[in-house]
Amino acid sequence: MVDAAKIRLAVERYVATVGSGTSAEIAALFSEHATLEDPVGSEPLVGRVAIEKFYAALDSVKTSTELRTVRVAGDSAAFVFRVVTVTADKVIAIEPIDVMTFDADARITSMRAFWSVVDVQAA
Repeated sequence: MVDAAKIRLAVERYVATVGSGTSAEIAALFSEHATLEDPVGSEPLVGRVAIEKFYAALDSVKTSTELRTVRVAGDSAAFVFRVVTVTADKVIAIEPIDVMTFDADARITSMRAFWSVVDVQAA
């Protein structure tokens, strides 16, 4: 089992990479057969290729992130972070609650993001 410090660092790396990395860099944080459900209730994506395609929308916008709080238990973490996205015509912010599981190498094996459209705010 991966230790809590490595999981915490993996969460920090994920949040930072969402804020300033590419879709390929974000996807590289996931295990090969990871699952992603963002938001919860949507069809889960399976595999790094599908996850990279999901994050490709961030490649064409300016995004900043800030980790608000994180809790680690066992091989899992739950955390809140703020994402501000700047597009050509608007600036939006959201603070999802993400729940992730990790493998022994601290790669993300599953991610579920808890948010809905009512949580998206003008920034």
